[in-house]
Amino acid sequence: MSIASVPTASRYSKVSVITCAVLVVFHIMAVAACWSFTWTNLAVALFLYWVSIGLGISMGYHRLHTHRGFKTSRLFEYFLAICGTLTLEGGPMFWVATHRKHHQHSDQDLDPHTPRVNAFWAHIGWILFGEAGHNDTERMAKYAPDLAKDPFYRWLTTYHWVPLTTVGLFLLAVGGWGMVNWAIFLRVVVGLHSTWLVNSATHIWGRRRFATKDDSRNSWWVALLTFGEGWHNNHHAHPTSSRHGLAWYEFDVTWLELKVLKAIGVVWDVKVASISQASEEEIAA
Repeated sequence: MSIASVPTASRYSKVSVITCAVLVVFHIMAVAACWSFTWTNLAVALFLYWVSIGLGISMGYHRLHTHRGFKTSRLFEYFLAICGTLTLEGGPMFWVATHRKHHQHSDQDLDPHTPRVNAFWAHIGWILFGEAGHNDTERMAKYAPDLAKDPFYRWLTTYHWVPLTTVGLFLLAVGGWGMVNWAIFLRVVVGLHSTWLVNSATHIWGRRRFATKDDSRNSWWVALLTFGEGWHNNHHAHPTSSRHGLAWYEFDVTWLELKVLKAIGVVWDVKVASISQASEEEIAA
């Protein structure tokens, strides 16, 4: 029986117990952070938010590892992958495999987080009830064969929890539980929901510049939370482009960072789509 013929209710028939337990703990500790505010804790949390979401997800996992929108040294590529693990979104092979499946079957039944089930499924349901593949390195290798050839990426996918745990222990030693609550638990929870908004919100609300076959939309507020990932319709129209905000008013922090890195020689062969490739008019969602 194909997935297309399976009733929607079957998507909720299996619960990922470990994932649910971890997310519950992280959300509880995130709330506890409200009782341990200091400006230092906030500053460390914001810095790690940029490192993990801005460098790790937006620049690394997404624009480099998944779509190969630019080239860089192997050392910097590894650094970005390590930053990506600090989000609690799995290792590079898992993230890349999931996102490539999303593009291949965008908003269809085989899309891991299709919003056509409902917004809850697209946002978090697919994590709680979908197929758990965070540590299934061998299965992820089928969808990310380029990364699977590299022993480092195979190791990092299997042990993706090591960098986050190491950073957490360091923060505990220098700043106590208050800093851990802010810079690990609260920061991770905000980062998870911000990234999940790209899966849910930007396929439901926003504006469409390009007439893509999926429901992708551009959302300025999701872009602000994710360093430019909210310009999702632009991205689906031109997946390999390292620039997602194509108009002057579409603020794309990751693209600005890549321009600087290109200027100093850290990255090269940067692929960029042009605003002239847009359709004649932007279609309101």
